[in-house]
Amino acid sequence: MPVPVPRQRAIPAVECGQAPAASPDSGPSKEQAPPGTHPAENPTTRRENPAEKREKPTDTSPDTSTGTDSRIGTGTDGRTGTDAGTGRTHTDRTQSAAPTNLTVLLIEDDPAGSPIVPDLLDQAGKPIRVRTARNLTEAGRLLTDDVHCILLDLALSTPAHGTGDAEDHDELAVLRHVLELAPRHAVLALTSSSDAERGAEAVAVGAQDYLFRDELDGRLLSRAIRYAVERKRSDSAERRLAEGRLRAQENRRLERGLLPTPLLAGSPLRFAARYRPGRSRALLGGDFYDVVRTPDGTVHAMIGDVCGHGPDEAALGVELRIAWRALTLAGLCGDELLGTLQQVLEHERSDDEIFATLCAVDISPDGRRAGLCLAGHPSPLLSRPGEPARLLPYDNNGPALGLLPGARWPRMQVELGAEWSLMLYTDGLIEGHVGEGRERLGQDGMVEMVRRQLAEGLAGEELLRATVNEVRELNGGELADDVAVVLLDRTA
Repeated sequence: MPVPVPRQRAIPAVECGQAPAASPDSGPSKEQAPPGTHPAENPTTRRENPAEKREKPTDTSPDTSTGTDSRIGTGTDGRTGTDAGTGRTHTDRTQSAAPTNLTVLLIEDDPAGSPIVPDLLDQAGKPIRVRTARNLTEAGRLLTDDVHCILLDLALSTPAHGTGDAEDHDELAVLRHVLELAPRHAVLALTSSSDAERGAEAVAVGAQDYLFRDELDGRLLSRAIRYAVERKRSDSAERRLAEGRLRAQENRRLERGLLPTPLLAGSPLRFAARYRPGRSRALLGGDFYDVVRTPDGTVHAMIGDVCGHGPDEAALGVELRIAWRALTLAGLCGDELLGTLQQVLEHERSDDEIFATLCAVDISPDGRRAGLCLAGHPSPLLSRPGEPARLLPYDNNGPALGLLPGARWPRMQVELGAEWSLMLYTDGLIEGHVGEGRERLGQDGMVEMVRRQLAEGLAGEELLRATVNEVRELNGGELADDVAVVLLDRTA
């Protein structure tokens, strides 16, 4: 193969956006060859030969590209130069950046070095830069992020690391290697016109298209390159969208599985719940709740709120709920149970500032009495026939979990009666705004709202749905915090 003559690099017009300057007493510019010049020396299609890079004298300008395509440009006013340490062209910020030219990597091993790619122009009429690699090793060095498309000659010899198995006889083995080497790049396969079947197989394997090597012309190839690049972008975007949908479905299945299933078999109490996370497109937030019936017939209900409403808080809420269920089924109750939950919180939280509020009730087997423990949480709402709904006492409200080491949470005894409805909720239900001002609904506003809805005959799921919907309407849209509401009913 002829050795190229070393030469100083001239600034090509396709990089600096200016016509190549020629001194009056100098010969013709090497970037704009005179008539009769070999096509490989014509910069309109910039053929990059790795051998030429090895023979060229060192350029004093920085260049981090592994191929022979330099990324440096200059302007007459000096405002265009190279970013220090990156080798990438930068322009004065007051000027808009010029669109990036397409760059193509040609992989072919023609020993004579005769070009098989004609002059190429992109859609804007700008020259398409072409780098040439003789084998996959050179292709790996020249395959940088600015390469948009790979032209692969299917006649390229199979990589030398064959093992003698079926891969050595695979005519598309080199294409498979290229697809593994460049999974994010568009690939055009070049084959002979007598081997159309091989080209079709290349597309089936993963190439964006195939072309006949002996029928190439500049317009056809330029259009095929643009099509391959856009098709690869479209395929990649579609694949990312599909992967995102699958991840979203998996997350939803996971979050749905983490929501509690009440254990109330054998209990006469009716149960209803409403849950709305504050995070966008999430099913689970920092609020948590659970209801279980122990073998002695006691029904235990709990609702809690981890400060914040991100994924970490949601995970911590699930841990606390599972721990509460396990401790309850193990026979713990009241102060002993909450103290153990605080230990779980202190070991599982990611920051010492994270705490959780909690309301726990245990309803006696006959359903007429209940024990109440509050850890910095709003008191439940009790309604009975013939009486206005009211909040249960909260004078002995203990601190939130995770705030005070060695804290205590007294258990209060509450008389429920023969027929009642008990609503447990998180503060997301009462902290929403009322109208456009800064006034919040608060517990008093919630009590009045629920009283009115009970007077309208609402109960169970309908009552919870109406309550949450009205709170959202008063807030003027979605609530910023998580909302959880649990309703237990006992009828005579």
